[in-house]
Amino acid sequence: MKCCPSRTSFPRHRGIFSCAAVSVSLIITGCAEATPKTPGFVQSQTPAMASHPGTPLVSLPDFTPIIERYGPSVVNISSTSEKALPKIHNPFPPNSPFYHFFQHFPPSTPGHPHHEKIQSLGSGFVVSANGYIVTAAHVVRGARHIVVTLTNHKAYRARIVGLSVRYDTALLKIGASNLPTAPIGNSNHLEVGQWLLAVGAPFGFFNTVTQGVVSAINRPLPDDEYIPFIQSDVPINPGNSGGPLFNMWGQVVGINDQIYTSSGGYMGLSFSIPINTVMKVVDDLRAHRPIQFGYLGVEVQNVTPDMAEALHIKEPVGALVASVVPGSPAARAGLHPGDVIVTYQGKPVYNVGQLPLLVGSTQPGQTVTVGILHKGEAEQVPVTVRALPAPPEGGMASTRPAVPHHALDIPGLNLEARPLPRSVAQKFHVDQGVEVVKVHAGAAEDAGIQPGMIIEQVNQIGIRSPEQLKRLVASLPTRTPIPILLAQGKTSHFIVIRLPGNRQAPRGPGKS
Repeated sequence: MKCCPSRTSFPRHRGIFSCAAVSVSLIITGCAEATPKTPGFVQSQTPAMASHPGTPLVSLPDFTPIIERYGPSVVNISSTSEKALPKIHNPFPPNSPFYHFFQHFPPSTPGHPHHEKIQSLGSGFVVSANGYIVTAAHVVRGARHIVVTLTNHKAYRARIVGLSVRYDTALLKIGASNLPTAPIGNSNHLEVGQWLLAVGAPFGFFNTVTQGVVSAINRPLPDDEYIPFIQSDVPINPGNSGGPLFNMWGQVVGINDQIYTSSGGYMGLSFSIPINTVMKVVDDLRAHRPIQFGYLGVEVQNVTPDMAEALHIKEPVGALVASVVPGSPAARAGLHPGDVIVTYQGKPVYNVGQLPLLVGSTQPGQTVTVGILHKGEAEQVPVTVRALPAPPEGGMASTRPAVPHHALDIPGLNLEARPLPRSVAQKFHVDQGVEVVKVHAGAAEDAGIQPGMIIEQVNQIGIRSPEQLKRLVASLPTRTPIPILLAQGKTSHFIVIRLPGNRQAPRGPGKS
């Protein structure tokens, strides 16, 4: 069996370990027989020489009962999809020596583009004896043909009952009965440090078993904000996707979904979707119910130490509200930009990654209590959650060209601003602010403010005109973090700015 040095993350075949153990045992035994025994001395046997060493010095988990009992419930999934090839024209004339190289790529005709077949491998597991199978949505999404192969090598054509892209979960059905099933566990009972077992087909090597421990729970990822991932150090590679993650009781506690890698292979960080999240989706798919997500209608960002100081918050925790969608549940409940969400239904919110997980899993129509810090004061706000609306058609608008009409210079910020045009306010649903038309070297430029941005708030005070902005900036202290709310396109975010110290700080009332 050849060894590929570039694929060091491949799990070794058990036969390799067995053969090595036999070879070592024969060598040691041969040496023992050739060595003469000294009279009067009893030679002690080492554990390697003893046929029955007794109790091992180190106890490790034995996974064989799990594989023997529930291994047959794991399946291999092969899917075939088509990808349209770009239209290719031969750039060389017929008399060119390079002309024949491009003859291997026939040009596409209008309305009949050429397609390339793409085959992918994944894993899954049987959840009901009559042929329902769970896998990851990205394994079968867009597939025209899906084949499910059992451990007894029987293959079946499968159809997609339904899938959820946001939860990356799919439910398949094959025409079979009396299938072995995998028991479903409770992922809420997982704790960091517990042993886990993954079964799947990494790189096409069917029925591969790997093990590790829980590294973290409820781990949010940027592109999958509604999934509270299980992070582990279980070796997972392409082909493991959709396969089960077992606990030590032989129960499925997650489905293997993705890895963090810079090389394309396993690097120690694996992420699995909790089975409680998966089965909630599966139940909806099987009943043909729409999958709904809770919705507040806010854009949030993390609270940095500078931002916490600027907002007069003791600790840099929570989710800072940067914008509130008009007419959304958050708007109706009275949330405002600058509020910091610190709890949701009694659960602490330490950073922005936790909030989508909590809100998304809330049943639409349910009223929850949101704990906020409003201008540094703690409040409890009841919010009735709605269903997440469908994304609007069309992409984000491009940056607006800044045309300096009636611009006013703002000392301290070193920029020029003009009143907000009505067309811009209506287009981007902004009801306050001024538009930046020019930025000079200084504090604003250092903080990343650019022409075309809208300054909505400064120090949690709404901006209505360039004149108001000028007066407000002139009254602010120097070298102190000041929160500024900016809008760019359809998104808003807070930044922290420190005004230069080459001017006097404002005097307090009653002081000379």
